[in-house]
Amino acid sequence: MFKNASRTLRALFTCAVLSVTAAAHAQTVFRVTTIPEEAATEQIRKFTPLAAYLEKELGVKVEFTPVSDYPAAVEALVNKKVDLVWFGGFTFVQANLRSGGKVVPLAQREEDTKFQSVFIAKTDSGIKSLADMKGKQVSFGSQSSTSGHLMPRSFLLAANIEPEKDFRRIAYSGAHDATIASVVSGKVDAAALDITVWKKFVAENKVDTKAVDVFFTTPGYFNYNWSVHADTPVAMQQKIKAALIGLSPANPEHAEILKLNRATRYLETKPENYKGLEAAARSAGLL
Repeated sequence: MFKNASRTLRALFTCAVLSVTAAAHAQTVFRVTTIPEEAATEQIRKFTPLAAYLEKELGVKVEFTPVSDYPAAVEALVNKKVDLVWFGGFTFVQANLRSGGKVVPLAQREEDTKFQSVFIAKTDSGIKSLADMKGKQVSFGSQSSTSGHLMPRSFLLAANIEPEKDFRRIAYSGAHDATIASVVSGKVDAAALDITVWKKFVAENKVDTKAVDVFFTTPGYFNYNWSVHADTPVAMQQKIKAALIGLSPANPEHAEILKLNRATRYLETKPENYKGLEAAARSAGLL
């Protein structure tokens, strides 16, 4: 009996040690994700080099894992399932509200201080202005996308165009690359998306601008950022921010990371930069 009790105690002790070891391992892994603005394969291609860079700068193992949709990225940070998230401006606002103000934006690309959306259509569609979209089939990106939904909708409303009333049909593609495909294929007549994704597709000859092109570009607004949960130790927040801001276009390795992230460089950001997006979301009835 005593021998069995001894074995049981040893087994319990072993389980306890393994649990502590697993927990310690989990704590040494720094988890990164992003909103799925493009296909998962493209996200992995874009962000894996950045994850490797952060691993060296932070001195911890960094893992990049794509999520299924925009709300999943919000919930992942709010529930502290990940440590660092690449948010669009609107998903940052959603996460900050959802967490009770416990999401901290650390850095944004220089491009995010004056971001823009573009509206595209087939060049032979007869659509040359926002007003020409009335009665047409129109696609946005994800419903939670800043550049693919919130801000395009905001500018449409400012032009006295109400999507639900004035468009024949509204579709949500889920991602910017899918938005472009929906116009190219003729599934919709016009669509709105992130200007940097559009420029990338044009530069890589993935779209024929003689067939599909931009007919309206929005004014600028604040957009994407890298955010952490407020419970992240301040020292770690500062290390992450310093690592991102420290990416230099003069360094070939850094330049490649910046290019993949469609960034000139990273700058410090603050919650106040996104108050305008929150106001736009409330005015558009999205919050």
